[in-house]
Amino acid sequence: MAKTSSVEKNKRRQKLVVQFKARRSSLKTIIQNKEVTDEDRFDAVLKLAQLPRNSARVRVRNRCELTGRPRGYYRKYKLARVALRLLCSSGMIPGVVKSSW
Repeated sequence: MAKTSSVEKNKRRQKLVVQFKARRSSLKTIIQNKEVTDEDRFDAVLKLAQLPRNSARVRVRNRCELTGRPRGYYRKYKLARVALRLLCSSGMIPGVVKSSW
């Protein structure tokens, strides 16, 4: 089980990403547009730098929904490998069976 503080910090980051998504995307389109004047683009860069760092989508860490484990994460199931193995062995995930050959 991961530290509760780490899991909660990641949840706060996810909320900030949702909150600032529109503002960040509009500023980034201005910055990438070559037809806009250099002054406007520079102002957009400064405004983007003023936004909280944790509002960037890159700062969010993929974590297991059950345990909060950050490593060995399967995106399809939103679970870490350990939790996925336990659920698969007990038959809780439909369509997934233990392989044998």
